[in-house]
Amino acid sequence: MRAERAELHELYRTGGYSPLWLDAAGRPDRNARDALWLLNAAEADGLDPADYDQSQLDRLATLLQTESPALPRDLARFDARLSSGTLRYLRHLHLGRVDPRTIGFRLRAPAHRHDFAALLRSALADHRMTETAADLRPPLAQYRALQAMLTRYRALAADATLESQPPSSTIVRPGEPYGGLGILYRQLVAFGDLPSDTPAPGDSARYEGTLVDGVKRFQIRHGLEPDGVLGRSTLAALRIPLAWRVRQIELALERLRWLPDVGDQRLVVINIPMFRLWAWDSIPPTGAPSFGMGVIVGRALSTQTPVFVEQMREVIFRPYWNIPPSILHHEILPIVERDPDYLRRQDMEIVRGPGDDAHAVEVTAENIARLRQGALRVRQRPGSRNALGLIKFVFPNEENVYMHGTPAHALFARSRRDFSHGCVRVEDPVTLAEWALKDRPEWKRDRILAATAGSQSIHVKLARPIQVILFYTTAAVMPEDRTIRFAEDIYGHDARLDRAFVRDRSDE
Repeated sequence: MRAERAELHELYRTGGYSPLWLDAAGRPDRNARDALWLLNAAEADGLDPADYDQSQLDRLATLLQTESPALPRDLARFDARLSSGTLRYLRHLHLGRVDPRTIGFRLRAPAHRHDFAALLRSALADHRMTETAADLRPPLAQYRALQAMLTRYRALAADATLESQPPSSTIVRPGEPYGGLGILYRQLVAFGDLPSDTPAPGDSARYEGTLVDGVKRFQIRHGLEPDGVLGRSTLAALRIPLAWRVRQIELALERLRWLPDVGDQRLVVINIPMFRLWAWDSIPPTGAPSFGMGVIVGRALSTQTPVFVEQMREVIFRPYWNIPPSILHHEILPIVERDPDYLRRQDMEIVRGPGDDAHAVEVTAENIARLRQGALRVRQRPGSRNALGLIKFVFPNEENVYMHGTPAHALFARSRRDFSHGCVRVEDPVTLAEWALKDRPEWKRDRILAATAGSQSIHVKLARPIQVILFYTTAAVMPEDRTIRFAEDIYGHDARLDRAFVRDRSDE
């Protein structure tokens, strides 16, 4: 790549094009040995040593150690290849292999330019190769936890004795006979869903007792209904190759490298496919959040919730729901044209102009026509029936996505929750509002509850913006209990990123 060649040229130009990795005898020096160790250990970060020419470099390093005198072309080839591979490794380690914007994520690269050539020159001068790499890793507890899980799941994937469930179309309920008990027992113990000292199933061949409890834990970790039934979804999850679980963890590590530095600021993270929100006043070394709650996200097939980073700036109590044009034209207008009384029954009104003080107009054929032209709009009045619930959390963005409550609270009981038009519905908006407004001491819980029960729409600015990250990863270590969970790739982002990895390698 042109950018990499320019970076390599800059690295050597500063030193007068002298070798960077060889001692006076033409052998790999201490820095070279440290860099080779890092490239060989790249798998620990979910990276591929082959991307950094690791096998060729190992071969050349061995040749230079044994060949005396070494040929000038071998010296030059080793030095240039190690520089190129190490620069690429440092960049991948810090920023990721794939630009998230190329696969539809609105995540920006860090604002300051990373001069990896200068970083490498400094590391070489101070003999700090391993320390420099450590400084470039995401400083997140989640990243370290996933690294540990990557090692564990690679070992599981390499275990030839760990069989997967045999194909079956039969649903097995607790207390029923099941011929795959032995395989199920070994899987649950290996995954940590059963303690290692759990006795193996006896001769009854019935699916019962601790095995049912282990399956429920497995179901929870895989976003399934924890009913203990070996149904189609649970058996399918048990049959997923462990090599793909490894890949999911590698993809999760890549996505964490895309995130901005969260520092000590307040933070909300929504993991879209896991239907989960966490909030931190500042992320501690353990990664434990201040609290978490369930969320509902956009429908997989039509109105997906986007991935981006923005700043929450305002909380609105008893919000109006301003119907988006897409919903107005595709869902509401066809009904209104057949049944003009529909708007009244839904607490909706046609209004002229922007803002909460917009003037309402009559539901007439003329005004319905003006709605279709975009000259008027429809909104739903505040109240218990409002689609946004009683609280809205605003973080301005191009997609006009925000968080809010919902009157359809029963949906949170479902294990899969992609039901919205793209915005994020939160399970406990009062708790989130109380936390978001903690820098406004006049907004205690009692006043928040009073505002939701009042008659006015109230806008409250945050004392300080709160970073909001709408994120997507199908493998995560839960910050509450340190268990690893896997989610269904509801939007196909894993498959897209996996293909981008392949393209990235073919372009090099």
